[in-house]
Amino acid sequence: MINPQTGEGTNKKVSAMNYYSYRLMIRQNTENHILKCRQLFHQYIVDMYAKIETERLLYIRLNQTELRSEQYIHLRDAIVNDGNVNPNELGKMAILPSTFTGSPRPMHEYAQDAMTYFHAYGRPDLFVTFTCNPTWNEIKELLLVGQSSSDRHDITARVFKQKLKCLMDFIIKHHVFGETRCWMYSIEWQKRGLPHAHILVWLINKITPDHIDQIISAEIPDKHIDPNLFDVVTKNMIHGPCCAFNNNSSCMSDGKCTKRYPRKLVSDTITGNDGYPLYRRRSVEDGGKSVVLKVRNIDIEVDNRWIVPYSPLLSKTFKAHINVEYCNSVKSIKYICKYVNKGSDMAVFGVGNVAAPLDEINQYQLGRYISSNEAVWRILSFPIHERHPTVIERHRTVHLENGQRVYFTADNVRARALVPPATTLTAFYSLCQDDLFC
Repeated sequence: MINPQTGEGTNKKVSAMNYYSYRLMIRQNTENHILKCRQLFHQYIVDMYAKIETERLLYIRLNQTELRSEQYIHLRDAIVNDGNVNPNELGKMAILPSTFTGSPRPMHEYAQDAMTYFHAYGRPDLFVTFTCNPTWNEIKELLLVGQSSSDRHDITARVFKQKLKCLMDFIIKHHVFGETRCWMYSIEWQKRGLPHAHILVWLINKITPDHIDQIISAEIPDKHIDPNLFDVVTKNMIHGPCCAFNNNSSCMSDGKCTKRYPRKLVSDTITGNDGYPLYRRRSVEDGGKSVVLKVRNIDIEVDNRWIVPYSPLLSKTFKAHINVEYCNSVKSIKYICKYVNKGSDMAVFGVGNVAAPLDEINQYQLGRYISSNEAVWRILSFPIHERHPTVIERHRTVHLENGQRVYFTADNVRARALVPPATTLTAFYSLCQDDLFC
């Protein structure tokens, strides 16, 4: 490695992630031609992150090739009842560990964390989706001459991270919705590359149905009373329009909108027992507003049926698509907790031997989809999930008697079969049996 200040060589080495992070930075009085290459730049960062991830997966594969796993009772029966059993035919190859960021296992654990919050504090109060706005001034000011935001996903990623931090400070530190008890969020990326955050918020003082309209709106604001909010809502918070206006919209399936738009017009907010409430969406005759939009070169009138629920305060502050939903029923909690932590998009299809050993590393790689914005985010080591407070008990393994999973190699399989391994659950029972506090 060369010291950039002295030009002298050193024996210090850096990781591939640190090197490519260095290459993506903007420096005064230094030309970075990589940042001027548009789609070639995108291909470069995707390839480099794919290389980084492949190296990590290779390390995991090479350091656990001999490790297998099986339920203890099955391993014990196989060894004790059949002395001639081949250890190499027992169990399956060890799976992709939860220490690998972005793999299915940690996302499942995060979903369990959310369910732990639910069991401890009840249903979350708010479900917020915050999407990057490529027209933010902070992004435009950093673009080179002739560039658009779609050419510089490194800028959109860094600006969105700062905006997300400000949004979380608004909610957590400034208590715009009230004092928070706990929260969590995960970052995802749209197919077109823009990042968005799914946020769950639990409040100390629960939101009551009477206060929903004070926090959330699903109506077009009055242009004359609040022109700034009107501009933000009409640019960012209108769904589609789809259905009869555009049957080719990405949200359409079997002739219907998968997001259930247009919504029903109601004069007052109605809370039910399943999912989200019906927010107030007044008709034009009842005092609601409408706006004329140009869709496919045709002027159409859009009313409150097409408005995505939002917080007026957050929309005016961040000038972006920020969908705010009130969590009304416990029936939808499990879906929301899993949705927030569902992880990256994956798509894989194949035909093979169903009896073949499970290879989660290969499955993960075959189904991996990486956008250039995600590649930048991961190269810069930005977090994809954060939560507070930390869940300590999430790793308590729940299993039947002698049903815990045991890891073994061909060399220690018989020793592992004779003594059942301790788990967090069995250790907890032992503590309850021996400790004086019981």
